[in-house]
Amino acid sequence: MPVDIDPLNNLIPIRKNTLIQKGCHIQKGCLYYIMERILQKRLQEKLDQLKEANRPEPIRSDGCGALDLGPRNLSRDKENPDMLVPPATDVGLIPNLKFSFSDTNMILRPGGWSREITSRELPVSKTFAVVNMNLSPGVREMHSHQQSEWGFLLVGACRITAVDEMGRNFVADIYPGEGWIFPKNIPHSIQGLHEGCEFLMFFDKGDYSEHNTFSISELFAHMPMDVLSANFGVPEETFKCIPKKEVYITDGGDPGTLESQTVDSPTGKVPNSYKHELCKVQPIKGDGGTIQILDNRNFPACETVAAALVTVEPGAMREIHWHTNQDEFQYYIKGKARMTVFMPGPKARTFNYGPGDVGYVPVGGFHYVQNIGDEPLQFLEVFNSNHFADVSLAQWIAMTPREVVKSKIHIKLS
Repeated sequence: MPVDIDPLNNLIPIRKNTLIQKGCHIQKGCLYYIMERILQKRLQEKLDQLKEANRPEPIRSDGCGALDLGPRNLSRDKENPDMLVPPATDVGLIPNLKFSFSDTNMILRPGGWSREITSRELPVSKTFAVVNMNLSPGVREMHSHQQSEWGFLLVGACRITAVDEMGRNFVADIYPGEGWIFPKNIPHSIQGLHEGCEFLMFFDKGDYSEHNTFSISELFAHMPMDVLSANFGVPEETFKCIPKKEVYITDGGDPGTLESQTVDSPTGKVPNSYKHELCKVQPIKGDGGTIQILDNRNFPACETVAAALVTVEPGAMREIHWHTNQDEFQYYIKGKARMTVFMPGPKARTFNYGPGDVGYVPVGGFHYVQNIGDEPLQFLEVFNSNHFADVSLAQWIAMTPREVVKSKIHIKLS
């Protein structure tokens, strides 16, 4: 029995290549023309709806999607245009590779605040956790942890102190674009200077948390008084006012000049400076921006962390590339970015990033970072490695015999 397949046009199939419409003979090519007209009409209707809505809607220019008529967070949709309307080239399932510090738990203390992104917030992150901290002008008390710490100062100024296993000490003042590296289990402290400071701390383990550090206040609180007395050779009364729990971040005024806080150690200073000056590294310049790389080759203390400070001009992009040695952990400092990550499968997903967002790219994942704003884009790339390593897609093609390239992807090479 013939079956009506299009009530709109009352088209009834008779045999493979012909159709009848109320007695009129219509060739197969005409059907394609009619269907194309219908699709174009529907597409125009959607585009008209999008224009009338005057707000972001999940409708792509090829006609895929529809209006979002339910409850929604419009401000989030505006922040993530390529997540609301993914490019047609996106395919498959890639886990979430973005998290914002705006969505984290804020810990407030008299001397400042802190918040963190770990594998709890971003499950894909196995190699790094990051803490954003403010000291105004408070003190992050003396402490240590079982992960190395790579710091980067965003605003203000701070003073860092550390003592290594040989009793050698280190004291330095840090300014924006500079930072530090503390090897694991090396005790240290951070104090805000003048008006205070804000900074990032990257820890080389995804499940690290600021709640799992060895703080000196907690150490004292959980040692018997007679043991403390015997250890330091002073009366127990000396410790009657010690804190009963972790201090973490406390008030602290300007400590004065660096020279006034210098303590001479009989074993000297640490052999490799813990202070880095990433912002002063000679940049590698391209047509659309710069990249400044810090790793073991120009900063010997970088044994477990390599980093790059990337600046991309408006309309430009960090080219398509991938990293061969470790996952990439990102922090966006300023500007607006778009990144697509391609993984085997095939799988591809596009994300949008802005200031205070964290991004992540699994090792070997092809990706680019494009500036979609009207100001320079700046972000950090951090790796759990002692050296920076990447491969450029353009370089790969350029260094491969032309016949091989042309035979596989059919592009014209000049």
